Amino acid sequence: MNDSDLQALAREAFVYAFPLHEMTRMRAATSPRRLPGAGFAGDGADSTLRWANCLIAARQLLGAGGSRVVTPNNDTLYLNAWLDLDEGPLVIDVPDTEGRYYVLGLLDFYTNPFAHLGTRLTGNGARAFVVLGPGAGAAPPGFEAAGAVVRAPTRWVWIIGRTLLDGEHELQLVHALQDRFHLRRLDDWRAGRDSAPLRFDARCDAQAPLTVAGFVANVNRALRENPPPVDERARVARFAALGIGAGCPDAPTPAHEALLRPALEQGMAELQAGGLGDTVVQGWSMPKRLDGGFGHDHLRRAAVALKYIGALESAEAVYPMAYVDADGRALNGTQAYRLHFPRGQLPPVNGFWSLTMYDRRTFMPVPNDIGRYAIGDRTRGLVHGADGSLTIHIQPQAPHDAAARANWLPAPAGDFYLCLRGYLPQPPLLDGRYRLPGLQRCVPV
Repeated sequence: MNDSDLQALAREAFVYAFPLHEMTRMRAATSPRRLPGAGFAGDGADSTLRWANCLIAARQLLGAGGSRVVTPNNDTLYLNAWLDLDEGPLVIDVPDTEGRYYVLGLLDFYTNPFAHLGTRLTGNGARAFVVLGPGAGAAPPGFEAAGAVVRAPTRWVWIIGRTLLDGEHELQLVHALQDRFHLRRLDDWRAGRDSAPLRFDARCDAQAPLTVAGFVANVNRALRENPPPVDERARVARFAALGIGAGCPDAPTPAHEALLRPALEQGMAELQAGGLGDTVVQGWSMPKRLDGGFGHDHLRRAAVALKYIGALESAEAVYPMAYVDADGRALNGTQAYRLHFPRGQLPPVNGFWSLTMYDRRTFMPVPNDIGRYAIGDRTRGLVHGADGSLTIHIQPQAPHDAAARANWLPAPAGDFYLCLRGYLPQPPLLDGRYRLPGLQRCVPV
């Protein structure tokens, strides 16, 4: 293989393997170091040991600086769990949420959203689900109900749960619901007892900058524990020429380092610039439909892993993104904008919708004096026009007009982007018939 072929292979390998690297980082960042009753998994806060097979509940909506996951929502309280299925099946008990929207989104280690448990597919009643690892045989007895058996494609699975919160006044209620979600080993579930969490070594510094050495180490360990699908194994085997593979050392050779360094630099620039394959309509990047996984669209999979890892499949939620205004100009806090929804033209959803503001550099919510990171159909005090329309005002400074201030989404001084989330989208939002209005530059109000 000549140098040109190796360079092309290095770029391909980076795109393919980047989600594995990100999942390794997210596992280190979001698995608890310490648990009540169990203490530190290691010998202190600096250890790389973590706890798995336990549910962790976020008690507040995620705002500025409150998340380790990029582009987090500000609509729901999160439940988080990393499952290691190597020791056998795990059972998830969910409570009756009495009609309140929730979903447990399950991602395999390649970031494919392969299962969704909750309101849309399995209802709001109390029930139990068993999660089986790769190669597991017949489902155990006791899980004959539709949807009760979940077969995971990889040994490691990330659960990102979301439970609707309509405001601070509901915190106590939703906390009580969160406390009734349980995760146990199958034998403990049958015996009616709690399960101890599992200690594991994350072997990763989630805050470390991207380097060839860190990338190779994370990816090779991930491939050993989570082999690729059968139809992709021949493709992945070719990456061994670069030192990437389950059978390769975790430390790259100087030759492999020289090949992979430009591939990582160029690959990250390409992912930052695009890679999602979206259609842009009136400045909104409308995502391709995602059903259960990314298939062989590895570039899109990598771009999603960078920009909003943990996305649900489209039938659960859609995520139109705006990086530019209706005229294609980058969104920036030096300008003021208005987003005008004519009467009857709000996003068509069976659940709820919101518009969230993010800093373009950090992919995180924007700090602001009023603590408002999102605005949507559940925002109290919105002021509609006399004709029934709704106008959202986006600018750094608070509007002088009281009605505009009620509809204000604070922006940062620099570059930003917006995510419109539509939960349980209706067909027009899923198939593109519904068109979001474009963001229009305007004079600050």
